[in-house]
Amino acid sequence: MSESTSSGGGLTEYIQHHLTHNQGQLFGGSFHFDSWIVGLGLGLLFVFWFWLFARKATSGVPGKGQAFVEMIVNFIDDQVKDTLHGDAAKSVAPLALTIFMWVVFMNAMDLLPLDISSAAIMYTAGPEAAHHTYFRLVPTADLNTTLGLSTAVFFILIGHAVAAKGGLGFGKELVTAPFHAHGFMAVVLAPVNLAMNIIEWLVKPISLAMRLFGNMYGGELVFMLIAGLMAGWVTFVPGVLANAAWAIFHILIILLQAFIFMILTVVYIAGVRESH
Repeated sequence: MSESTSSGGGLTEYIQHHLTHNQGQLFGGSFHFDSWIVGLGLGLLFVFWFWLFARKATSGVPGKGQAFVEMIVNFIDDQVKDTLHGDAAKSVAPLALTIFMWVVFMNAMDLLPLDISSAAIMYTAGPEAAHHTYFRLVPTADLNTTLGLSTAVFFILIGHAVAAKGGLGFGKELVTAPFHAHGFMAVVLAPVNLAMNIIEWLVKPISLAMRLFGNMYGGELVFMLIAGLMAGWVTFVPGVLANAAWAIFHILIILLQAFIFMILTVVYIAGVRESH
């Protein structure tokens, strides 16, 4: 039986416990330490993993580890080249690889046992400390994480737009497209064009963040419901089977959401580098 369920309060308290972040105050606002610690750790793990195989890479027959890394790199490189061309593709490919692998790593934390953090705290500090200590393992099930990622993508998009069109060209496009006009009508339509472009630019990061967050939050919640509803010795075997079935299906969601986040970022970059 799960620690949070056995301590009283039933399914509602169990879910609320696992949906609560380990948070504190930073710069006058709430800061989710668990999402930051796990996200940073997984990012460094990804960098170390790829650096390790890049350092040991050989031109001969590669080992299994190097072949797997090369397969991932080539897959992402092909996706970028299908969307972007020239020097832009070379500069965007590392970004796309980083986004894809980092999001996969963060999403994959959903496959760990739900009560692993509570169990670790219970065995080191006791059940009372475990009951009052919160730690969520899936950074992408936190809207702050996905908004942070999409905000970074937003500024990258602006950088690409300015690099491709120049500051004046980018600014001109904001007030002259999509409704092109000349003379007095150009002045009349400028506020309309600006408003529409602002909405279009803001929708991109918001949709990226909400899509990833919604899917991972929903997947995490299903794991919590299965664990809470099937806690106990009688329902242990059905609970294991239900969790295993959902985990197998959830692997597809983990990879698909990382791919969607990555490929939309590349598509958005391709779009802002082109004129209307």
